Amino acid sequence: MGDTLTWHRANRPAVAKVGSCMRISAALAGLILLASGCASTAPAAPVATVAPTERAEVVATRAAVQAYVEKNQFAGTVLVAKNGKPVFRESFGLANRELNVQNTADTVFRLGSITKQFTAASILQLVEAGKLSVDDKVSKYYAKAPASWSAITIKHLLTHRSGIPSYTGLPNFFETQAASDKTPDEIVQLTASMPLEFEPGTKYAYDNTGYVLLGYIIEKVSGQSYAAYLQDHIFGPLGMKHSGFDTSVDILPNRAAGYSFDDNKWTNARYLAMTLPHAAGSLYSTVDDLLIWEQAFFGDKVVSAVSRNAMTTDHGDKYGFGLLADDLGGHTNIWHNGGINGFSTHMARFPDDGLTVIALANLETARSTRLGTEIARIWLGLPAPPPPAALVPVTVAPAVLDRYVGVYELMPKFNITIARGDAGLTAQATGQGAFALVATSDTEFHFEEAGIRIVFPLGDGPAPSLTLFQGGPREAKRIAAN
Repeated sequence: MGDTLTWHRANRPAVAKVGSCMRISAALAGLILLASGCASTAPAAPVATVAPTERAEVVATRAAVQAYVEKNQFAGTVLVAKNGKPVFRESFGLANRELNVQNTADTVFRLGSITKQFTAASILQLVEAGKLSVDDKVSKYYAKAPASWSAITIKHLLTHRSGIPSYTGLPNFFETQAASDKTPDEIVQLTASMPLEFEPGTKYAYDNTGYVLLGYIIEKVSGQSYAAYLQDHIFGPLGMKHSGFDTSVDILPNRAAGYSFDDNKWTNARYLAMTLPHAAGSLYSTVDDLLIWEQAFFGDKVVSAVSRNAMTTDHGDKYGFGLLADDLGGHTNIWHNGGINGFSTHMARFPDDGLTVIALANLETARSTRLGTEIARIWLGLPAPPPPAALVPVTVAPAVLDRYVGVYELMPKFNITIARGDAGLTAQATGQGAFALVATSDTEFHFEEAGIRIVFPLGDGPAPSLTLFQGGPREAKRIAAN
């Protein structure tokens, strides 16, 4: 639901989880897009037509994708468009590994948190129809709203600034509830009785509960199910014939199976009841349908220019309404990613350059956002970022490692558990799989694939805290022994 659970990926654990991505927070986009980058099986050949002469950007893009494929870090379809016209559309790897079916441009992928922009656009369509206002209180539409929610507005939900705890951050949520269908109301009620994490509007915290609540409001105001509303007001009118609300029971032509790659092997993704992501991450689509959407949205055929501007404006922490308003090398970058069981996705629009980059993977451990950004650099003529310096591992005494074992709270209901593995320390975020840390000193540990660095303070006895660096530092206080 990336970057970033991004319902991301961004990017991933071997345990069941609800997708950007669903992202938990912008600072943690990479953390939820965790993946193991070791190569093992030979990659399937890409489905591609090679022209006699190709522009340099096409050759470079294909080489970039293939490098990820060879390291088992991507399998899926990539589309690059200039001014709405595809200039690169190729597929890599298998849509179904048991039947040896290759991915193609027609392959259907789960989107994870890319869903959120469709939810936000639906809300703004209802605003334009005079049926609600983004400044309306949530309690006007949700009768069960507790008194502590009295100041929360629809805008707070759209921008992840409500303070409502995200249900995907509940302890053991994925292990205990991922296979159980729930209604939007039942999902919201999972955290409705909990205290707010902060006063509404004062902070940003990526919140999947808030977007499920937006889906509930769409249903309440429109009188339609979320799935039916999108079909009647977005997918149908735009001719997006291969997009919709995913369910496991429906027969869906060209549906990709979802996979993970961990411990040097491919595995089937764990089952997820698709009612759980709902308006935070339950949609599916193809690269061509997403290009139709993107062109219609930025062409003001979905919502007005005023509403589009509201969606793509930074309302704090680079988040708009269901979209991130960002910058890449001086180029405006409107994007979102997604991560959900078996899938990792990324879609970016550079409006000043007429550039669109879409990467859809049926591999939850895929580096879709990193790859999409690398491809964007190619087409924008930006230099590749310098490679990180190689880590020099060191051996840390067992007694020192034992100081760090414990549970550390990174944010309310989201912890980092440090444990002793066979070769050193492992780290595990709430609802995600454990990953091995590489020690570079007695106090510093790395998970290089996701750009994570963890530093413990010097001292004796159990470490009182850790600092996680991933884009920026975040301190986590020790709350329990492991």
